[in-house]
Amino acid sequence: MNGEKKRIALVIMAAGIGARYGGGIKQLAPVGPCGEIIMDYSIHDAIEAGFNKIVFIIRKDIEKDFREVIGNRIEAVCRKADVEVAYTFQSLEDLPEGVSLPAGRTKPWGTGQAVLCCKDIIREPFVVINADDYYGKEAYVRLHDFLQEYSPAEPYRFCMAGFILKNTLSNHGGVTRGICRVNKAGFLEDVVETHDIVKTAQGAAVDGAPVDVESHVSMNMWGLTPEFMDLLTEGFEEFFRNIAGKEEKAEYLLPTYIGQLLRDGRVTVKMLETPDKWFGVTYKEDKPAVMESFKKLIADGIYQEKLFSDM
Repeated sequence: MNGEKKRIALVIMAAGIGARYGGGIKQLAPVGPCGEIIMDYSIHDAIEAGFNKIVFIIRKDIEKDFREVIGNRIEAVCRKADVEVAYTFQSLEDLPEGVSLPAGRTKPWGTGQAVLCCKDIIREPFVVINADDYYGKEAYVRLHDFLQEYSPAEPYRFCMAGFILKNTLSNHGGVTRGICRVNKAGFLEDVVETHDIVKTAQGAAVDGAPVDVESHVSMNMWGLTPEFMDLLTEGFEEFFRNIAGKEEKAEYLLPTYIGQLLRDGRVTVKMLETPDKWFGVTYKEDKPAVMESFKKLIADGIYQEKLFSDM
């Protein structure tokens, strides 16, 4: 590495429609004392950890609101910190060559397609996150440091932030989590996208069946390499060959595709455990608790009240 820090990008998936939140653009809901949104804290933690490029994946129809609420402000912060900012747009019509838009399809194709939108602007290792999830500081440091070891000689050596399931549940309804199987060496063997995990008095359950709350789960925080884009392109083409009859609803999901690559032995994914408690605005009712959580982090000295004043 010769002591020189590599360029590492943070890719933020902010194109979600946010239906469960009740129609608003949940990624833009203010949660901090000075009107900060969750993304502000994610970007702060990433810059602090050494990331030097921020890529926003959004939809064209929310661009104006997005730039007004966060984009223009973050660009000013990033200019001072010598951090590059780029935008890319997820679109329903962005399809592999030879594929036509299926009748009845109304929303984009999922997180795998979202990341694929970055293929022309990502030339460095990168971390992918959801816009509406707070991951804590430690995960950014661990993934950034792992990606500093990136070498084109090992293009498919990935990593993932591993959260403990009990630290990622909502009090207001079911959540989707990638439940992980990890070997003794700390490498991911499989990740199963599991829907509607609900908090219970005993811990957690899916359709009434108990789930181990000490399980490691993926929160869609992946450390990936620029070469991953080639695999993602190939996987998107394969996805369309396999969705006959499901074209209206099928989604090309990042954890599902990475799980397939793992089972095929084509990549390795080191699970980097983080003890931090996740929180996010999955449901409108989550917002007061998230605001209280940030208030406590500020009181504990984790963040300044004026978030970027320490940069």
